[in-house]
Amino acid sequence: MLITSKRVLIASGRYLEDGAVLIEGDSITAVGPREEIEQQAGADVARFAFDGTVLPGLIDAHVHLAFDGSPDPVSTLESSTDEILFEDMCRRAEQLLHSGVTTARDLGDRNGLALRLAAAISEGHVPGPRIVSAGTPLTTVGGHCHFLGGEVSGESEVRDLVRRNVAAGAGVIKAMVTGGGLTKGGPASHESQFTADELAALVDEAHQAGVPVAAHAHGSDGIAAAVTAGVDTIEHCTWMTDRGLDLRQDVLAEIIDRRIAVCPAVSPHWQMLPRIFGEERAAAMFDLVRQMADAGVRLVAGTDAGVQRAGFDGLVPALAFYSHLGLTNSSIIDMATSEAAAALGLGSVTGRIAPGFRADLLLVEGDPLADLAALRSIKAVLAAGQRYQPDAAE
Repeated sequence: MLITSKRVLIASGRYLEDGAVLIEGDSITAVGPREEIEQQAGADVARFAFDGTVLPGLIDAHVHLAFDGSPDPVSTLESSTDEILFEDMCRRAEQLLHSGVTTARDLGDRNGLALRLAAAISEGHVPGPRIVSAGTPLTTVGGHCHFLGGEVSGESEVRDLVRRNVAAGAGVIKAMVTGGGLTKGGPASHESQFTADELAALVDEAHQAGVPVAAHAHGSDGIAAAVTAGVDTIEHCTWMTDRGLDLRQDVLAEIIDRRIAVCPAVSPHWQMLPRIFGEERAAAMFDLVRQMADAGVRLVAGTDAGVQRAGFDGLVPALAFYSHLGLTNSSIIDMATSEAAAALGLGSVTGRIAPGFRADLLLVEGDPLADLAALRSIKAVLAAGQRYQPDAAE
């Protein structure tokens, strides 16, 4: 397939004007000026021309396809059989794809259903983005998201569940380092769950298998413990304590030095947070993300899709949060493409438009570097070279 367009985003904040992308199978084979690439394409190559922008497909680095985004997603999950849940997850994956997401990292499901879905998408049975699945998230007995089946106690059980996830095909290991609001009656969000030895064993076992670790960590103590253990990404990273918020500069410096990526997992409905937490607390929470960005933390985009008020078409609305903080459109797009790909261990595979990369592309009307809202005006989405047009699917 040959795609020609007014603009092709070929690097951070840099367009190739009047460009073209040549695709063979699931990969990009050439990128360059329109006339040059047209000459490389054979007469029998399908052509798709439009007057907009081609950019890498978006990456949502934090989703939960097993949850439905309702006011009580846990109850919905618990009342569903695995077969019903799998069918619902298929629909949610397609919704992600039609919103421009070509890669999603699922950070915890039930009974390996996200792994099953990832295989079905890879084999072409179900439309959807590439899914990097954590399988069963590790938590303590009665801990955050214990209902997903990942309760462990002690280093031996920790290592065993990591091994089972890896053997099942997990591309990331998820550790519930602190509590969370989704689990009724569980530890508070700021409270730590694992011992230092358990966390060290978890990271060691995952890294021996060549698999990164994502740490759910709201509390400042949990964030510090996750950094010490050597995790690869920190999810939420809200710096909570039992007294309020406390961004610890020494821990922040380690996050930057170790190049640990942080996914704030911003809700698509982030503008509601002042009403939920109060104006002052919400402003303080927002400012923590701004401080991390200003300090040079590697931020990546994610929505926590599936939890309360977070649907599977919300990545672009969530990206507006970073505009609110004053980040440039170029850096925000990087957070949802090349930076996210690198954080997921896919930096040489997707997230960029270059020869040899997977043909994961988003075609939009307008210029998203000038106006981020252009990301909503989707003309087509390509995932592994397969073209999907959202309007045609409705």
